[in-house]
Amino acid sequence: MLRLTLPVTRLLLAGLLIAPLADAQTALDPALVERVRVLAETAARAAAPPNTRVAVEIGALDARLRLAPCQQVQPYLPPGMAVWGRSRIGLRCTDGVARWNVTLPVKVAVYGRAVVANGPLPAGVNLSQDQLALADIDIAAEPGAVFTDPALLIGRTLGRPLQAAEAVRAPALKSRQWFAAGETVQVLAVGPGFSVASEAQALSAGVEGQEVRVRFESGRVASGRAVAERRVELSL
Repeated sequence: MLRLTLPVTRLLLAGLLIAPLADAQTALDPALVERVRVLAETAARAAAPPNTRVAVEIGALDARLRLAPCQQVQPYLPPGMAVWGRSRIGLRCTDGVARWNVTLPVKVAVYGRAVVANGPLPAGVNLSQDQLALADIDIAAEPGAVFTDPALLIGRTLGRPLQAAEAVRAPALKSRQWFAAGETVQVLAVGPGFSVASEAQALSAGVEGQEVRVRFESGRVASGRAVAERRVELSL
């Protein structure tokens, strides 16, 4: 009589140790690889800017996996998984002697024209036109939004150094101070289907993208986000 230990029983229930077994790469037939590529490319294109090119590189499953035979493998994008850069596509068996669920590594590149450093730039430099250039790069290679118009960066200050030909991304820039404490600011209150503009006094400095408190003429105090020169946005 064959007796199974608890760990082996769990593997049986997971569908990863049911005979006959196939190595992980055997499950990746050309048709399935193409479906994975199309899924990854479609998801990336939905989030990509216009006039960009998407390229998908399919990785390999863990060579130690032994998967039960499956008649139908469904690729899917796991919830919360990135659609650019290094990511993973889920593969689940929906028709087989056992159900299994694994993930396959992919690398998604999005090539487009963006602003790059024209040479090495130190932290703290105020950007000028001659320090910037346009180049075709993989905008998905690193996190952070890129810029397509050098004019938007003139006068901005670098928070960290950049190498020559490195993209100028939003996280590399120092946050701007839009107004000082005590200044009168325009407040835009935005809600479902409406917006209301009014004036208030800033109770602290308004740093780009950060929360700031304002006091209205009635004395009511509210918190919003500094979005532009002497402008605050409240979400209701």
